[in-house]
Amino acid sequence: MKVEQIYTGCIAHAAYYIESNGVAAVFDPLREVQPYIDRAQIDNAEIKYVFETHFHADFVSGHLDLRKKAGAEIVFGPGAKPAYEATTAKDGQVFEVGEYKVKVIHTPGHTMESTTYLLIDEDGKEHGIITGDTLFIGDVGRPDLAQHVVSDLTEEKLAGHLYDSLRNKIMPLSDDLIVYPNHGAGSACGKMMSKETTDTLGNQKKYNYALQDMSKEEFIKALLTGLTAPPGYFPQNVLMNIKGYESLDTIMDRATKALSPDEFEVIANETGALMLDTRDADDFAKGFIPNSVNIGLDGNFAQWVGEMIPDVKQQILLITEVGKEEEAITRLSRVGYDYTVGYLKDGFASWQNSGKDIETVNRITPSQFESEYKKDKPLVIDVRKNSEFQSEHVIDATNVPLNEINQHLAQFPKDKPFILHCAGGYRSMIAASILKQRGWDNFVDVIGGFKEIAETTVPKSEYVCPTTLL
Repeated sequence: MKVEQIYTGCIAHAAYYIESNGVAAVFDPLREVQPYIDRAQIDNAEIKYVFETHFHADFVSGHLDLRKKAGAEIVFGPGAKPAYEATTAKDGQVFEVGEYKVKVIHTPGHTMESTTYLLIDEDGKEHGIITGDTLFIGDVGRPDLAQHVVSDLTEEKLAGHLYDSLRNKIMPLSDDLIVYPNHGAGSACGKMMSKETTDTLGNQKKYNYALQDMSKEEFIKALLTGLTAPPGYFPQNVLMNIKGYESLDTIMDRATKALSPDEFEVIANETGALMLDTRDADDFAKGFIPNSVNIGLDGNFAQWVGEMIPDVKQQILLITEVGKEEEAITRLSRVGYDYTVGYLKDGFASWQNSGKDIETVNRITPSQFESEYKKDKPLVIDVRKNSEFQSEHVIDATNVPLNEINQHLAQFPKDKPFILHCAGGYRSMIAASILKQRGWDNFVDVIGGFKEIAETTVPKSEYVCPTTLL
């Protein structure tokens, strides 16, 4: 049986495509559906079904556009109540895709409608399971998302359901089945996913902590320990997936408006749109439009947009590298940010050439950091995650994780200079742009971040402190 995994690394997402005798099915598609349609055309196949494992929180699925453009039937698992036409399958129901069969296995826990799809080949042999967020490689789905939509679905209740689903529905299946999860390492839908994106169920039974012998109470404790708060956009994406949304074509038509510097400035002033600069940190630091925020397209763009822009309905004006405009709009729409209202024609250079005001971010090299640290012991603010900080950090540094910066602005002084850094420079430039927007100008950013600091010639014991030595 041929199962094609279509993996999108920037959001650690896996969709799946199967085809038999000119009939195809897609599982958990991304917002932009043309690649799936093109794939089916190569096989001269009709996309008959689009199967959803659950109402996703970390991205907006493409099921509605696939139904519209390919005529696919949308299928959810038991208990799903979408606000549009779709099939809500029964536990154990079987769907035919050519000579293949897809069997519905209801596996509540990540969400109540969460469903695993058992793939059966043309000879009747069970081949694999498409598990959504029920079972990852090395992890399982977090059980604390549904309560942000339905308050009485507590994380403890959902964790208990997940324990039962794994042990009663998944673990009795054959060890040689291939596990096809919806996400890999880097997704916020779990806490310790492997970089591998497939494995056998037998290996997962051996090595996945959640499938080991333990009581339900022990499982719940293990699952909930160490969970960080989910990104704020997650509940908004869930509701979009439940209620429906505009076609990506409509969003692209609205967003792909090339604006001159004057037009861009007028719209920014009149609408309150957020000016989002998606260039890399080095280019942004050298010059940017005052009050714009930097979230680089070449990093974990969707994740940080979701973390730093609380409302998916926020109007956005884009500043990108020339030729990257449509990519930025598409990647925003993947996580529900559908209200881009235009972009700066010819990029930042056009703004600069117009003679309008610009700002810069002062930066220092790791060697300059070393010199200043030894000489003056300045305040150092580390915007990495707390777990990164706890592993190793500059002695006497203050930790303010980037996703908490707006709640802890008081920790950034205005009456004395400080040094900002993250792991490699991506997150600290996001922080720098936010601080600049809020009126701070008394800081410098370290080029290359903590990675470069830790690799300077100074012995680590002089300024880099592992937690074990604290």
